[in-house]
Amino acid sequence: MTDIQWLADYFENYRKALSNPTVYSQLAEFKELILTAHKTGKKIIFVGNGGSAAMSSHAAVDFTKTAGIRAVNFNEADLITCLANDYGYENWVKQALEFYADPGDVIVLISSSGKSPNMVRGAEFANAKGYTLVTFTGFDKDNPLRQLGKLNIWLNSKAYNYVENAHQTWILATCDLVIESLKK
Repeated sequence: MTDIQWLADYFENYRKALSNPTVYSQLAEFKELILTAHKTGKKIIFVGNGGSAAMSSHAAVDFTKTAGIRAVNFNEADLITCLANDYGYENWVKQALEFYADPGDVIVLISSSGKSPNMVRGAEFANAKGYTLVTFTGFDKDNPLRQLGKLNIWLNSKAYNYVENAHQTWILATCDLVIESLKK
């Protein structure tokens, strides 16, 4: 296979993943959850590890700056390491939510595998507190995080780059959808 054909196949797979009508419906529902939180003075909290943490930062800034939706993320090294040192790495997300989340907030947990213990424990805590939980995962259809959200947006792929790029595209498309909705 030539490099050109490999790239053609690669991007065709992205096109198929991003063009899933089921996901379109879920993103429209995600938009509604965000607008409901916004109208009631609540915020969106984005959390992820690694590339998903960078995506969380990007999403929080874009929702706040371009859409006027109050959004935050937990991507400060001092916050993560302090909470991980004191409560264990598997509990830092739960603890951050306990400190910073308010009733009515929308919690968005992003994990390619859906198996990160810190995300799963954060999700369990969010559910116990009655927060609205949205998950973005990939890899296995039955991953633990995907079982916990009110809305679970999943990509059928085991490739990190596919999953992370699709998640980012979907989240930022939702930001643009929110902006368009607020114009009406």
